[in-house]
Order: sequence, then C-alpha cells, then structure tokens
Amino acid sequence: MLSVVLPSYNEEKMIPIATERLGKILGGAKIDYELLFVDDGSRDNTWKEIQRCSKEDRHVVGVHFSRNFGKESAMFAGLEQAKGDCVVVMDCDLQHPPEKIVDMYRLWEQGYEVVEGIKEDRGEESAFHKFASNSFYSLISRATGMDMGASSDFKLLDRKVVDTLNALPERNVFFRALSFWVGFKKTEVLYRVQERTEGESKWSTKSLIKYAVTNIASFSSAPLHIVTVMGVITLIVAVVFGVISLVQKIMGVAQPGFTTVILLLLLIGSFLMISLGIIGYYLARIYDEIKGRPRYIISRICGRDGEGERK
Repeated sequence: MLSVVLPSYNEEKMIPIATERLGKILGGAKIDYELLFVDDGSRDNTWKEIQRCSKEDRHVVGVHFSRNFGKESAMFAGLEQAKGDCVVVMDCDLQHPPEKIVDMYRLWEQGYEVVEGIKEDRGEESAFHKFASNSFYSLISRATGMDMGASSDFKLLDRKVVDTLNALPERNVFFRALSFWVGFKKTEVLYRVQERTEGESKWSTKSLIKYAVTNIASFSSAPLHIVTVMGVITLIVAVVFGVISLVQKIMGVAQPGFTTVILLLLLIGSFLMISLGIIGYYLARIYDEIKGRPRYIISRICGRDGEGERK
C-alpha cells in the first residue's frame, strides 16, 4: 500500500480537491493507497473538511495537532502514522503535481528506496524570493556536503527509510536534509511547480527566513565556524594596526588616531556580539533537545479505525 502524507495548515478549500484528484489518479493507476492529512493546528475549517472526507472516503485518514507545531513536525507525524509499504510526502496545495506520484511508485516497484522530486523550475516567484531560495540552498548544500539546490519535500520513501527516519532521536528536524543524509538507493523524478488553484501561500518572507535559519542550525554546525573566521579576521586587523603603530612610534611620527581606535572598538564589539548570538542560538537548540519534549502532540485522529482522542 502507498501512503500519501499531506501536511495541512489552513487548507480547508484544498482538502476536498486534493482528496478527489489524488483518488482519481491513484485509483486509475490501480494503486492501493491511503491519504494521510495532518492538520497542523489550522485556524479555519481544515479539520472539519478532513473529518467529512474521511467519512465519505475510506482512503482518507486525518491527524489533528493540539496546536501549530510547524511543517517539519507535520511531515514526521505523517511518517509515524503511515501504514504503507512506501510513503509519498507532498504539499496539500497540489503545487507538487499528483501525476508524478505514479511515476515515483513505478520506480519504487523497480527497487528504488528513495525517489526524489526534483524541480525543473520554481514557477512564478518574485526576484527576491528566488534569490533568497537560491542563497539558502547554496548555504545548506555547502554546510551538509550534499547538493540540495533543486530539492523539495516532494519525495517517495520506502518503508525501511521511513522506519529509519522515525528512529532518529533528535527533536529539531529538517526532513529535506535528513532524507538525503540517510542514504539508500536513490533516483529522481523531474517536475514543474504548479500554481495553486485555491487559497494562498502560507509562507511570508519572515517565516521563510526563520525556516532557513532554523534548518541550517538544526542540520549543520557551519555557523559556529563563522565565529572562528571572525576571530581570525580580527586578529589580522589587530596585527596590521599593531605593526603600523609600532613603526610610527619608532619613527616618531605617531598620530593621535582617535578615529582608528573607535572603528576598531566598533568592529571588535560587533564581532563579539554576533559570535555570542550564534553561540547562544546553538545553546538554545541544545536546551530544546535535552528537554526531550515531543515534536508534536496529536489531539485527534479520524478515519482508518474510526475517530477519537489520541491517547
């Protein structure tokens, strides 16, 4: 059986559309499937739509969070609840083309354990959004040593890969990078990002920046090395100015140099504050990890075995 995990946040209009379209495509391809919608604490009627669809369609399963925990948590909740022999993760807004799921499934039948959805293009985006996305993927690719330039959350995972991801103990997770990191036999399917048919994007510039910072910190220690680089730069500047000052003193042409002193103090002070900020951020992430709180809390489940409270 194929499980399709669809993280959903304020997607009341897309739930019935996704259910119908995926049902036609997977049913037409003679693929046994379940649609696992994970409601990430939506503020609209997303959960009611999931409940309604689960009553009308036996393939629909709904998971409801007690509050908003974020997309990463929603994806991992879906992986833990999925019963399929393989699992596809995709966006509920159908910007990931559902037709490609059949291609992914056929490749899985051929023995591939991870089928990556690779973007041919990013669709219609602002110049700033494209620049920010390219910058983020460039940084994360260098930090992890893996080319993630065209990567996305749209991918198929074999059951053994899903079990491996579920067994990872860390709280702060980055699904896109972890699915690269675990390895296994991989192949790719190219796709074009589709336009939304209903609703609007939930990603603001602020949320994208937060997403980028969180995931870089959760998967890489590269920002910590920036502290060392800034320390080396400060040392070089200090040595250069120290040599200049000594030479001027010996030659008897030393100047008061008030402006230079102020600039050096500002430079060193800025480096120190940035360094403390980076170290403090990592300490906060460590603090979150050692508390051992769950990634998410499930309050309700509907479909499959009936509806009820999560114990």
